[in-house]
Amino acid sequence: MPANRVRMLRYWRAVDQILARSKQMRDWGDTKIRERALEIRWQARGGTPMKKLLVESYALVREASRRATGKEHYPVQILGGVVMFHGHIAEMQTGEGKTLTATLPAFLRALPGRGCHVITVNDYLAQRDAESNEAVYKLLGLTVGCILTEQEDDDRRENYKRDITYGTAKEFGFDFLRDRLKIGGGNEEIDRHRPFGTQGGTGEQPVQRGQEFALIDEADSILIDEARTPLIIGLSVPQETSTVELLRWCRRTAPRLTLNQDFIFEPDRRSVYLTDAGCRHVVLMPKPLVLDGVDTETIYEHVERAMTAELAFKRDRDYVIQEDEVVIVDEGTGRLMDGRKWQDGLHQAVEAKELLPITSATGQAARVTVQTYFRRYRHLAGMTGTAVQARRELKRGYKLSVSVIPTHRPCLREALPNRVFATQAAKWQAIMEDIRGLIEAGRAILCGTPSVHASEALSAILTENGIEHEVLNAYQHEREAAIVGKAGQKGRVTIATNMAGRGTDIILDEDVRKAGGLHVIATEYHSSKRIDRQLVGRAARQGDPGSFQFFLSLEDELLRCLPDAKVKAYRESARPDAKGEIGATWVKMFLRTQRFLEKQHTKQRKGLLKAEKDRHKRHREMGLDPFLELTE
Repeated sequence: MPANRVRMLRYWRAVDQILARSKQMRDWGDTKIRERALEIRWQARGGTPMKKLLVESYALVREASRRATGKEHYPVQILGGVVMFHGHIAEMQTGEGKTLTATLPAFLRALPGRGCHVITVNDYLAQRDAESNEAVYKLLGLTVGCILTEQEDDDRRENYKRDITYGTAKEFGFDFLRDRLKIGGGNEEIDRHRPFGTQGGTGEQPVQRGQEFALIDEADSILIDEARTPLIIGLSVPQETSTVELLRWCRRTAPRLTLNQDFIFEPDRRSVYLTDAGCRHVVLMPKPLVLDGVDTETIYEHVERAMTAELAFKRDRDYVIQEDEVVIVDEGTGRLMDGRKWQDGLHQAVEAKELLPITSATGQAARVTVQTYFRRYRHLAGMTGTAVQARRELKRGYKLSVSVIPTHRPCLREALPNRVFATQAAKWQAIMEDIRGLIEAGRAILCGTPSVHASEALSAILTENGIEHEVLNAYQHEREAAIVGKAGQKGRVTIATNMAGRGTDIILDEDVRKAGGLHVIATEYHSSKRIDRQLVGRAARQGDPGSFQFFLSLEDELLRCLPDAKVKAYRESARPDAKGEIGATWVKMFLRTQRFLEKQHTKQRKGLLKAEKDRHKRHREMGLDPFLELTE
């Protein structure tokens, strides 16, 4: 019998024991529940192996949840909790109650009193989950904290003192880096379980207690998708007049250069290189007098950045403009990344491209990759609806296995055949007609788009045709929960970027359920199959009916990673019918492109981690803190 099957059978036996024990506790009073929780807490602090406390503690949490919230863990939720205690990623489908499942391992791992971090994708979900589960933990005698962006150090320190602390990966990571800066760069290696309250080199107390246990919600998003961007605490570098003028001049110069003659553009890597002919062309161009003191190599680098900003970074896809500022849009979720900047002058090049005020460049005071930060935890686990496709990378990068948890009720999701079109316009028209038919059938419709620009384009088509709808993208992120909460109503049309309200349930009206449930229209393939699964997973949750269908075109954003000549050849060879639709065999080409991009992103994450390992090795050889860039 395969080892994985033997392991899952053992976990199911533990589930049966937990169910039986929790039924025995139904006659207990609240005081007895709290006293028993306190007893096993002291056992955990006295050195009793945690696995020996698993059945009793999980049974206590199940009974406490029933009393405090009226929600009782299903057997499959308990299985997810058992899997996560053993350091796995639990793949649980959308709507299977991951928030409630998290209370099981969080309680058990919090018992030794060394801190338990529950990590979510945004502040709203962190605060919501902390508040919704607080009554359960309180009944069991534990305290709950939540780390939010606007908090000061004293508030953060107080919340990290609590038994269980909710927050985002970004906040936990930046607090770790700020603590390193407070401690100072003089220590080669600082214990990750440093006693709380120990003063650092600056005389300031760190806010964190260390990295003991982290339970990561939407684990694939945080550990994989966000892992291509390191967490960096920057230092403002004064911007010289000549640099600002150089950025403006490069923006004006970029359109005069010829592709494949003056420069090479690699769309899959988002990089531009000047050729020898291009370098000569740039040198001979007239320049403002203020640039006379700037060396030629610097001019070349800035021209390449200007070309990269022009060709590889698109407004309303990679960034939005808010109050004369460039705000980065997260590729995987569609959410705004406030306060984040692209490095190496790229952010300033984008500002010049958009004719905005040029902000100061940022140096690096401290940095850490997502991989390195989470590998510092003594115990790590996670849950998500989509992890199987990334299981090799999760195993290699974090030593985390993936276990698929069955659904509580059979999944009734229906997949409709993919439809492919020659042009974007033909695709939008087909989607509009499809939406109109679905409204008449009494369905609720969720349209997933890959970017802000695409969501606005589809919105314009629907508005033109008199179809009422709601748009959820980076501009409406504050109304995310409200918009998604109504997406299950009869005749409701919701257009959403890839975030699609992750973490917020779409509750179906009874009329919608009878008509066939929520229908998801995916308007493109994303750069990762996992994100496509996240979108279609919004339909048919918890035994509800539902369906999904992909609409693709040869003008989709996914194909921008391919050379222009190749895309042009594809379009010329297409033979569309009267409505612009082409054969379903074209889907293979889209899947090949998607796999190519997934490999590129995996390669980037591996390269980032390797570079960090090399840098850490150099720092340690010099006796310096590897996380502080100030020491270089």
